[in-house]
Amino acid sequence: MALETCEPQIAGNRNALILEIPAESIYLQGDATRLAQVFTNLLNNAAQYSSPGDPISVRVKADGATAEIDIADAGAGISAQALTSIFEMFTRVGRSEHGMHGGLGIGLHLARRLVEMHGGRLVASSEGLGKGSHFLVTLPLTESIDEEQMCEDRQASAGAPSSARVLLVDDNVDAAVSLSLLLQLGGHTTQVAHGGSEALQRVGEFKPDLVLLDLGLPGMSGYEVARAIRARPQLGRPLLVAVTGWGAPDDRLKSKQAGLDDHLTKPVDISTIEHMIRSWPVGHEASLVRPFE
Repeated sequence: MALETCEPQIAGNRNALILEIPAESIYLQGDATRLAQVFTNLLNNAAQYSSPGDPISVRVKADGATAEIDIADAGAGISAQALTSIFEMFTRVGRSEHGMHGGLGIGLHLARRLVEMHGGRLVASSEGLGKGSHFLVTLPLTESIDEEQMCEDRQASAGAPSSARVLLVDDNVDAAVSLSLLLQLGGHTTQVAHGGSEALQRVGEFKPDLVLLDLGLPGMSGYEVARAIRARPQLGRPLLVAVTGWGAPDDRLKSKQAGLDDHLTKPVDISTIEHMIRSWPVGHEASLVRPFE
């Protein structure tokens, strides 16, 4: 599925695609759609950071109790410094620091998270700039599907706490959509807005428990959005949390004065947001409320 999705980009860049996939079947238990998204992301990156004609390889093998999928390119490479942070959400890391291809690394953060949710690992390696890159996905193998365990998992899910309704407001489309998907995978219901006016409309319609609000929005700032929400009782009392690159003391003071309940500085790990949701009661009749309110 991933190879079919990426074929136009790879062909358009005239990359030589090398496939080493065993003839025998390899079994694992997972979400085919999400895993296809992981491999699509890695293949697209390999093509994006390769020069025309450079080879891209996909090598798959079973190694004991795991499957290893190595996607490699001979392109821009990754510096040693970037290898330590390339998977962080909202962190600006270029795989080529000599001017090619900027970006926020949102896709790699999401890809690693999806692999980890399957009990696997995603690691990157490179000998340096201009020397290509390897992205190795390791996933646990399975011999058969444990129907009894699947039933227990369903029952545990059914007894889990109510999910939260979360509105993500960010003019960075990739950032908002990626974080939205991670929250959906955690069982929450999400909507996305990319501007202040749209955010206010969605708060009224969606009635979120939690609003994750970027402050540097075009036109109407996040501070203005927060003040507008607090000034309109008909919009309810959602928990308002700034998720922003602005982390100075003055920025935090402005957040408090605008009616925001908390101020998180990017990069923010999904576990921080999940902990926030678990820490305060979630219900369809009442919004999240911080203990001191």
